[in-house]
Amino acid sequence: MGSVSAIDPSAPFVEECAARFPGIDVRLGRAEAIPFADHQFDFAFAQLVLHFVGDPEKAASELLRVLRPGGVVAACVWDFADEMEMLRLFWDCALEVDTNAPDEARKLRFGGEGEIADLLERSGFSEISKTTLHVTSAYETFDVLWQGFLAGIGPAGVFCLSLTNDQRASVRHEMFKRLGSPSGVFTRSKSVG
Repeated sequence: MGSVSAIDPSAPFVEECAARFPGIDVRLGRAEAIPFADHQFDFAFAQLVLHFVGDPEKAASELLRVLRPGGVVAACVWDFADEMEMLRLFWDCALEVDTNAPDEARKLRFGGEGEIADLLERSGFSEISKTTLHVTSAYETFDVLWQGFLAGIGPAGVFCLSLTNDQRASVRHEMFKRLGSPSGVFTRSKSVG
């Protein structure tokens, strides 16, 4: 029988994951130093992680280290350039409030076609396939979407919480307006690759 393990560098995320999924071995850790033994896993996933690691080459070598021979890794990041509509919209609105907003689309690695595949190949992986995943998200209300930014997760959330109440209200108002002032459920699509 198989088992699932996970890591995250955020203690609150580790605690929440462990609480929601008590059968999973969830540990505090970073992709650059995966806290599991060599050749422990048949599959390893780096989902929406590589944008944020300090040393992508080390993270890729760690993924390879924890895989058994013949194991498979799957890695993806948000497509900020074309399809990550909500984060792109957040940063566009934030830049109107603060021209020095740290727009993550301008700073994050792995925004170009084939960059993850190139990283994995340089790190010793073989038989690499590339594809794009299209994801659709439905939001019950605009406030459900906005609460994600207020949670302080990721660069957008951290920046959102750093704003004054007036600045935050301005960003929220502008996003709401640009989305057509939705009064109920609305859906958006995005891509990861």
